[in-house]
Amino acid sequence: MKTAPDSKPRAGKPMLRRPSASDGRRLLIKDFSMDDLCAFLEQRGHEPYRGRQVWEWLHGKCAASFDEMRNLPRALREDLSALFAVDALAVDRVLDSQDGSRKFLLRAADGETIQSVLMPDGRRLTLCVSSQAGCAMGCAFCLTGAGGLRRKLETAEIVDQAVLAAREPGALERISNLVFMGMGEPLANFDSVGAALRMLTHEKGLAFAPRRITVSTAGLANRIRRAAREWPPVNLAVSLNAPDDALRDRLMPVNRKFPIEELLGACRHYARATGRQVTIEYVLLDGVNHAPRHARTLAKRLDGMPCKVNLIPFNPFEGASFKRPSDGSVLAFQEELKRNGIEAFVRNSRGRDIGAACGQLGGTPHGR
Repeated sequence: MKTAPDSKPRAGKPMLRRPSASDGRRLLIKDFSMDDLCAFLEQRGHEPYRGRQVWEWLHGKCAASFDEMRNLPRALREDLSALFAVDALAVDRVLDSQDGSRKFLLRAADGETIQSVLMPDGRRLTLCVSSQAGCAMGCAFCLTGAGGLRRKLETAEIVDQAVLAAREPGALERISNLVFMGMGEPLANFDSVGAALRMLTHEKGLAFAPRRITVSTAGLANRIRRAAREWPPVNLAVSLNAPDDALRDRLMPVNRKFPIEELLGACRHYARATGRQVTIEYVLLDGVNHAPRHARTLAKRLDGMPCKVNLIPFNPFEGASFKRPSDGSVLAFQEELKRNGIEAFVRNSRGRDIGAACGQLGGTPHGR
C-alpha cells in the first residue's frame, strides 16, 4: 500500500443518490469519485478543490469523522456531516485466529452483514474483501453460496472494507496485498467493483499498485474480457476446480454457461491484454477431482497459457458433502502437475478455526 500505481488511475464511475424529501438516508460519500465529489461540492457553493481535500482525507488518511479534517472550513464540515455518512459499514465484531488472522463481521446501514479477513504474512498483511452479500454462483464446495445472493455491495461498501482494516493499529502501512476472494462473485458486481478498484489504486487514496490486487472469479468469461478493457490491470484468479466440463458442471453451475474452453480462452485474452499471469485456483476434494488423470488433463488444458496453479485443500464447514484430502494426495497432485510442465503451489489457508478460510465465509460466527 502507498506504492506508485502501475498505471494512471482512470476516472471513477459515480453512483449518486441525490437527497430528497422522500429519502431520509444520507449519501455514501465513498461512492463518489474525486471528480464527482468536487463537482457535487461546487454545486453546493463550496470551492471545487475542497472535494479533492475531502477525498484524500477519506481514502488516503482513512479519516473516521469529518471533524478530523481540520484544514476544511467549519461550514463545510457541518454540511458534509448533514449530507453524508463517513463510513458505509460498521464493525460488529472481530474474531481472532490462532494463526494471527482477523475476521471482521461488518454491518451495512440496511442491516445487511458481510465479512472480510486480514491475514498476516511475515511483516506484511493481506486483506480479503467481499463484493456481494451472499453469492448466486452456487458452487458445491463453498459455504457462501449456500444461502444464495442477498444483494450486491455498493462501491463505498467495498472500499470501506479496506479503509476499516487500515484503521487497525499498525495496519495502514502493512497492508500490501488486496484479494477479492471473500463473499460474492466480483465480476457479477462489475461496475461497483471496477469503481472500487479505481479508487483503491488512486495515488491520493490507499494507492495499491494493480499488481498487488487480485480479483477472483468463478468464471464469467464475458466479464473477464470486459475487465481487460475497462479495469486497472489487476491480477486475475479463476476458480477452475475440474479439468473437464462433465465434472465442472457438477461442481460449478456457471460452467454450463461458460464451459472450460471458453473460460480459458478469456483467460488467455486477459493475460495478453494486461501482461499479467493468470492464477488458476483448484480446490481439492477428497475422491472427486485430484486423481493423477485429473492432473494430466488439467496440464493439457493449461499448456501454453501464462499461468500458475494454486491448489487449495478443501476447508470443511458444517453440512458440507465433501472431505479434505490427505496431505500426501495433495502433494502427489502437485507433483503430477509439475511433471507435466505446470507451475503449481499449495495454498496454506488461514483462519480455518474462525471460519475465515477459502469457502468458509458467511457461516455462523464462532471463535474467540
